[in-house]
Amino acid sequence: MNPDIQRELIPRDETRHLIGALDAMKAKLLDAAQQWQLLDESGRVPASPSYTELLQHAADAQDLSRDVVQLTADFAQSPHSTNRVGRAVLAHLATAATMSSHAAPHFAETAEIALTLSRPSLTDRDGLENRVVIDHATARAYLRRASESLRDAAKELDDHLDFHRFFPAPSRRESPAPPPPRPSARHR
Repeated sequence: MNPDIQRELIPRDETRHLIGALDAMKAKLLDAAQQWQLLDESGRVPASPSYTELLQHAADAQDLSRDVVQLTADFAQSPHSTNRVGRAVLAHLATAATMSSHAAPHFAETAEIALTLSRPSLTDRDGLENRVVIDHATARAYLRRASESLRDAAKELDDHLDFHRFFPAPSRRESPAPPPPRPSARHR
């Protein structure tokens, strides 16, 4: 195999492992974006949104973001992050890290405004309800965008696995070529 191409290949097992990790993280982000609802069944902000529940969304989003950032940092430290495929994967991971990092502050802002909504002498309730809806929807959108970036990174790696089929893995039974014979110490 051409040594330049061999350097470009991320080993199959590592590629499959990374795809699995990306798919699992993508699923967690999508699940959170779908499950963390603010609006009630009628599509309106509840009369008193739960500060505790909304703050938990922020805490959980922070945990998810930490996991995405760690996944990105681990890949960035790998020797594969510098080849062509690795750079493309790293770019998608960097986007996912950024997007996921933006979600938690928006969830926290939603919780803070929800706490304000619980005050009885509130004058601009409609404006604050709109801010709650917008901040919560924005946070969920950041989770979805992070998930999409992880999906794109996994797609790069899937394509890379397809590239592997053009370069068969060396058989374990193949032994290296024997070394050339040594010159004899005796001269005739």
